[in-house]
Amino acid sequence: MRRRDFLALSGLFAAPAWAAERVRPKSLGIAAASDLKFAMDELIARFQETRPGQIVRVSYGSSGTLLAQIRAGAPFDVFFSADADYPRTLETDGLGDGPTFLYATGHLAIWVPKPSPLDIEAKGLKALAGPAARKIAIANPRHAPYGRAAEAALRNAGLYDALEPKLVFAENVAQAAHFVESGAADAGLVARALSKARGMGEKVRFVDVPEGLHPKLTQGGLVLKASKNLPEARAFRTFALSETGRAIFVAYGFSAP
Repeated sequence: MRRRDFLALSGLFAAPAWAAERVRPKSLGIAAASDLKFAMDELIARFQETRPGQIVRVSYGSSGTLLAQIRAGAPFDVFFSADADYPRTLETDGLGDGPTFLYATGHLAIWVPKPSPLDIEAKGLKALAGPAARKIAIANPRHAPYGRAAEAALRNAGLYDALEPKLVFAENVAQAAHFVESGAADAGLVARALSKARGMGEKVRFVDVPEGLHPKLTQGGLVLKASKNLPEARAFRTFALSETGRAIFVAYGFSAP
């Protein structure tokens, strides 16, 4: 057979373009509460090591906002919320593939810029009543679990009425942390986990808020029934709950659920 005829015949049996598309791994869409920013980035990187070529896309935001997006049909595969009640509502409505899973317990912390004169180490929340705390950043309690925890802590400490004029509401807890980091706010009540970002220790000081002052931040997730990639979504859930996944959450300031 002449070379020209052989090449033409080979072309007839070559895999068509659509077949190559079909075997490519589908991307995985994760909706994650903004307190997970650094832990989730590492979790995804480690997951991808076990699944070469798997594309994982993540959107961060307040849990309430992400919940609304999911209800509106946003194409996410797995939801990681800072409040386990949000995925439970989706589960109750029949939108979950399997039950809500608990992956971590979050912690609320007081943040101030490194050079701040506020003595949060000795006075805790009471330090925020001082004149040096002119603006105090918290996530919006209407849709952010850490914002609700911050409000509850201030009320239970008997400080809310005095500090309310100083409060600056952020879209989510990561934005509240950024306000403190950038100096736009003098203090903030934000997620301890965000202090684990590389270099953050050089910019801010933080102390935990006593957990008895606010509802426990039990964080939960859900694989979504509408996922276009259920096998990988389930695999990611399994990885997040594995010993490796748990260790990553703990390393970034969370506790086991």
